[in-house]
Amino acid sequence: MFRNILSVGGFTLLSRLAGFIRDVVMAAVLGAGPVADAFFVAFRLPNHFRAIFAEGAFNAAFVPTYSRLREQDGPQRARHFADEILTAMMIVHGVLLALVLAFTPEFVALLAPGLADDPERYGLAVALTRITFPYLALISVATLASGALNASGRFAVPAAAPILLNVCMVGTLLAAALFPTAGHAAAWGVLISGVAQLFAVGADAERSGIGLRFSRPTLDPGTRQFLKALGPAIIGSAGIQIALFADTIIATFLPAGALSALYYADRINQLPIGVVGIAVGTVLLPEMARRLAAKDDAGAARAQARAVELAALLAIPFVAAALVVPDLTMRALFARGAFTAADAAEAAATLQAYGVGLLSFVVVRAFIAPFHARGDTRTPMIASLTAVAINVALKFALMGALAQVGLALATAIGGWINLGLLVVFAVRQGLPVGDEKLGGHLARLAAVLAVVAAALLGAQYGADRLLAAGLWAREEVMLGLVVAAGALCYALAVASLLGRGFIAGVIGRRGL
Repeated sequence: MFRNILSVGGFTLLSRLAGFIRDVVMAAVLGAGPVADAFFVAFRLPNHFRAIFAEGAFNAAFVPTYSRLREQDGPQRARHFADEILTAMMIVHGVLLALVLAFTPEFVALLAPGLADDPERYGLAVALTRITFPYLALISVATLASGALNASGRFAVPAAAPILLNVCMVGTLLAAALFPTAGHAAAWGVLISGVAQLFAVGADAERSGIGLRFSRPTLDPGTRQFLKALGPAIIGSAGIQIALFADTIIATFLPAGALSALYYADRINQLPIGVVGIAVGTVLLPEMARRLAAKDDAGAARAQARAVELAALLAIPFVAAALVVPDLTMRALFARGAFTAADAAEAAATLQAYGVGLLSFVVVRAFIAPFHARGDTRTPMIASLTAVAINVALKFALMGALAQVGLALATAIGGWINLGLLVVFAVRQGLPVGDEKLGGHLARLAAVLAVVAAALLGAQYGADRLLAAGLWAREEVMLGLVVAAGALCYALAVASLLGRGFIAGVIGRRGL
């Protein structure tokens, strides 16, 4: 399992690094003004629906069913099931795409009502949404093929495919002069990347003998189990997206630049969530489904415990940086071109608020996996919707005094509520929450976090006084020094507070 997590995490890291390059180019070309806000609305809308109908809900229902059919009935039965789901998916997405393209102005007005008072941003958002929305159908089919590959033990290409989004967007942004606006360039990059990702994952599925074909859907036992799990999974995923929709909707009523501050802060926040959290969840779900299908409940619990520990261990440097050096991070990474120091300050405050809940978002998939692996998508749905209700209420309560920072802080609090409810529900159902070693290991990981945070704070103080004002690339050099000092203290803290036994257990040499 560790090797698969490393593979997924490694390719996801490459994708996030490519995404950073994309964001640097985007910040320099788009800045944080009306064109940027319009593009971020157009980019978020298909991504919200993707998270509801594709990656989140679909994987939760599809991967356990596919894994069980493959384990018990063989690869051919599993492939036929995937073919039936593909046909049904294309019908649904065809109808959705036709409706959105026909009623794009109404769609944008409903989901970003604050733009209606700004004809420039509203008109541009409508035009860009018509370009980006077909990306949803393309990436949904790619997600189906990725789920089948993951359930068959193939993780590399599905994890690497998102790199193409960043490559395509950088390419079109660098050629922005050929488009009506830089927003149009970015939007076309999104659509082109959907075609490229579908081709890459589809080709790998063909090579692996999992190539998908259209097949008339039937309500056989496998499909019924999938649909039974899909409904609650969609509602649960929709709950998370409602909170993100609320960010988009509320931010459109805030001063120009709020949407951009949320976007750039969330891009940094999503780095550990994608590299660590999603990688752990992607590998853990089929691993637990396989173990439970083989009646190895104890092995499934150990797999979950080690996955939680690994996720927390790898997330610690990111959490510490988001909490104690957000200003330096945003200035060094983005404050150039059209993205000003004031823009960086707003994004930094937003990043710090996100950092409060970062650890919960990194580990939550490891706490959802035991339910989904058992075919229970209802319990995570209840936890998600409860957390989202509190989250949205807090957004409205905090937006007046804190603007977009309040939105991010509400999101962080909602993350911890969701995680806490999952633990409570697991205990009530008699499900193991990891194993007997997990609690003690998490306490030691908290001590490592405290050490790294103190080290970053001290390193920033020292670097600020060491480097002369006006030095070329001073912020970038400062960030490099702080990262190096933090990495050294992180390694020393892990070695002294955790030890070889812990590391060996986490990577699977014992205890898994």
